[in-house]
Amino acid sequence: MITEFKMPKMGESITEATIISWLKSVGDFVNAEETIVEVATDKVDNDLSSPVSGVITEIRFQKDDVVEVGTVLALINSDGIQEAKSLKDDVAEKSSAMPSKVEVQQPKTNNRQLTTDNFLSPLIISIAQKENLSIEELQSIPGSGSEGRLQKSDVFNYLTNRKYPIQSKPTTDNRQPTSNFPKPKINFVEGKDHIVEMDRMRKMIADHMVYSKHTSPHVTSYIEVDVTNLVNWRNENKDKFQQKYNEKLTFTPVFIMAVAKAIQDFPMINVSVDEKNIIVHKDINIGMATALPSGNLIVPVVKNANEKDLVALAKSVNHLANASRSNTLKPEEIQGSTFTISNVGTFGSLMGTPIINQPEVAILAFGIIKKRPEVITTSKGDEIAIRSMMFLSLSFDHRVVDGFLGGSFLRKVGDYLEQFSSLPPEGEI
Repeated sequence: MITEFKMPKMGESITEATIISWLKSVGDFVNAEETIVEVATDKVDNDLSSPVSGVITEIRFQKDDVVEVGTVLALINSDGIQEAKSLKDDVAEKSSAMPSKVEVQQPKTNNRQLTTDNFLSPLIISIAQKENLSIEELQSIPGSGSEGRLQKSDVFNYLTNRKYPIQSKPTTDNRQPTSNFPKPKINFVEGKDHIVEMDRMRKMIADHMVYSKHTSPHVTSYIEVDVTNLVNWRNENKDKFQQKYNEKLTFTPVFIMAVAKAIQDFPMINVSVDEKNIIVHKDINIGMATALPSGNLIVPVVKNANEKDLVALAKSVNHLANASRSNTLKPEEIQGSTFTISNVGTFGSLMGTPIINQPEVAILAFGIIKKRPEVITTSKGDEIAIRSMMFLSLSFDHRVVDGFLGGSFLRKVGDYLEQFSSLPPEGEI
């Protein structure tokens, strides 16, 4: 029996994965549930196991190939025990006379379709159509994939440095395109400077950040909030909270609680953009940007944050943070976010200008909490007092979030933090 080994579904929003490496070769015998290939999505890495015991008779994709979910990766012959070496030699002999890759030509149906003799994945074609890239322009982009195959990152890198107007961009007159500005030269000093190649996750982060800036016109608003009451409450209750619930009480679950409540007040901040449509999300799933020991970034998600009390939020935050540091996050734990926060104060930053986590339309950064002398109004009049102050900065997509909505939402988050006694639980832990 020949079994088709397919790229499995690894989450609702994941449609493809990149092959990192094959742990087995054609002709090798594998046991059921034995890992045979490592793949990577734009979220996490995964080890894929053989569904049956048998001999691998064909491998259809190689390292760095991008493969869609449901596509057959390899064939496994599970009929009896075969000699792996002889089968491997036989397959190699047969394959030597065959082309290594099947070339696909995309049908041309109208002016928006692309046609080429080189293989282009459906994802590349979709990006090209959306960005008005001609086939000539696509073919001019160097491919970094197997056998020079064009990858998503190659196209995004090209678009980042693309200069307008260009020949492939629709124009309303016959004016010639302007010349491109030359790429600045990087001075490299032999013996002093050295090169550090980006790892796979850093490359994906870079692609995602460039894509976000290219997609959304970013606007950032700032406010300063007095979190003295919150700081005092946490200092008084963190030890009791730890003893009673066996959970560490950080500021993050309180931040998430305030954001979730503000989203309920302003639901149009909890949306995504699909071409000319605005998708309003009912669930409030808060992503929390988390630094990994490697220095890279990942965004685990607190699902249905508005339905959780402070204890449940603390448990979720602590679990996700620990799983991030130990690289044990599950695929479903980094999917489905509708709004993201970033605690830049962890690194001592006063404030930040965060980049939107696509396909969301806003991201909120929390700065460091610092004690400062501030003028406050009391029953006796204006006085100077030592207060714990913090900057909040909201980056939002100006396509669908205007200044009034962005500013109102940001101010509401600040109000909830300043009036912490109005957030459950009140009083003693």
